[in-house]
Amino acid sequence: MAGVKSFEELECWKASSELRIFASRNVIRNFPSDERYALASQLRRSSRSVSDNIAEGYGRYHFQENIQFCRIARGSLHESLNQVITAEEEGYIDEKVVLEYRDIFKKTEAILNGYINYLAKAKRQD
Repeated sequence: MAGVKSFEELECWKASSELRIFASRNVIRNFPSDERYALASQLRRSSRSVSDNIAEGYGRYHFQENIQFCRIARGSLHESLNQVITAEEEGYIDEKVVLEYRDIFKKTEAILNGYINYLAKAKRQD
C-alpha cells in the first residue's frame, strides 16, 4: 500500500474507529448498570477488537498475516452487531440506534472486505 505510513491512514481502520466510538457513545451508555460487566463489556471489547486487529495486522508486514488479522477483525465486527441486536431485543436501545449502527457496520464491512481483497491481490503479485 504505497504511501501509507501508519494503520491510522487506512480507511478500514478509520471506519472501525467510527464504529467503536458510536458503540461507546450511543449504545453502551444506554445500558443499565447491571449490564456493565456483561453485555456492555462484551460490546466494548468486540468493537475495540475490530480496529485493534486491523492495526496489529498492518504491523505484521506480511500479506498473509495481515489478511488473517483482518479476518479476525471482520469476525469481531459481526460479533459486535450481534451484541447490538441483543441490546435491542433486551430493550436497552431502540430501533433507530440499531439502524444507525447497521449503517456504520455495513460501511466498515465493505471497506474491510475491500482491504482484504487488496491484500490478497498484492500477495499473489508478490
